[in-house]
Amino acid sequence: MSIFRLSPPYLAGANHVTLQMMQVLLALVPAVVAMVYFFGYGVLVNITLAVAVALATEALMLRIRERPVKPFLSDGSAVVTAVLLALAIPPLSPWWLTTVGVVFAIVFAKHLYGGLGYNPFNPAMVGYVLLLLSFPVEMTTWLPVASMSQQPVDLLMAISYVFTGQLPGALTLDTLSGATPLDAMKTQISQLRPPEVIMNQPLFGMFSGKGWEWVNFWFLLGGIYLIYKRVISWHVPVAMIGTLFVISGIFQLIAPDLTGTPMFHLFSGATMIGAFFIATDPVSGSTTLKGRLIFGAGVGLLTFVIRVWGGYPDGVAFAVILMNMLVPLIDYYTQPRVYGAR
Repeated sequence: MSIFRLSPPYLAGANHVTLQMMQVLLALVPAVVAMVYFFGYGVLVNITLAVAVALATEALMLRIRERPVKPFLSDGSAVVTAVLLALAIPPLSPWWLTTVGVVFAIVFAKHLYGGLGYNPFNPAMVGYVLLLLSFPVEMTTWLPVASMSQQPVDLLMAISYVFTGQLPGALTLDTLSGATPLDAMKTQISQLRPPEVIMNQPLFGMFSGKGWEWVNFWFLLGGIYLIYKRVISWHVPVAMIGTLFVISGIFQLIAPDLTGTPMFHLFSGATMIGAFFIATDPVSGSTTLKGRLIFGAGVGLLTFVIRVWGGYPDGVAFAVILMNMLVPLIDYYTQPRVYGAR
């Protein structure tokens, strides 16, 4: 009888990184469909361009760093970064805007720190913040929902404008674009208009902006799917959404003319995609259970602060990056006690 025994597992498992990235992309599909329905085919053009640029940039950086291309290129991380960034920028963004954001995210926010698993900041949000700070006009030129648009943008029109900057006839981007619900709420509150009056405008739906509330709803369902599949844990999304709901509810009671309702904040802008797909990044986020709760709560609090008192309508990207900076400190003070130690 041999004294040597093989220890399980006996078979090597599949690439879990690739599997998780595919699950994330699958969870994004309903929200992508909703965005195309409400904001047009420019969403698909952005995604296609962003993915192509991300894969090309990833391959180039792997070559420069003398790393094997195929295993890293097929892990799906670059595609997820590209899709998240493409969903965060306006549907008719010029091709160079998408390219700059994706290249910066892959090169500077990912590979210059050592590649996948070493980036201290969420690459997609780093690319987004760069674009927002550098090109504020292009980054705030959003289309209204299709039901409010006088001239729907078809696929050929979207491709033409993205790559040539030209629209047919006398159409210009200014005639097609408009303010987002968060931007409209923030601007009109600064003009001393009550939020309940603002919500009666055609731009808004039941409790948020038309189209935006449905897009956030599908991001929410996609996030629940990821929790069910154990791709992400519930700690960060629940802490972020709960904190944003509570703090906006408190201010709704004590200063109702200062901001919108809690439901407005939950279903506007990047709340749900931020809670389930961005703040849950396992590399740049906290690694402990208590730390994830603190991290998520911090993102929710900073999002509200930036939306109400900051210079930008939405604050999810800035909130995530600021909390990324605090992750080492959070993890240091929330490490669980070692078994048997006093």
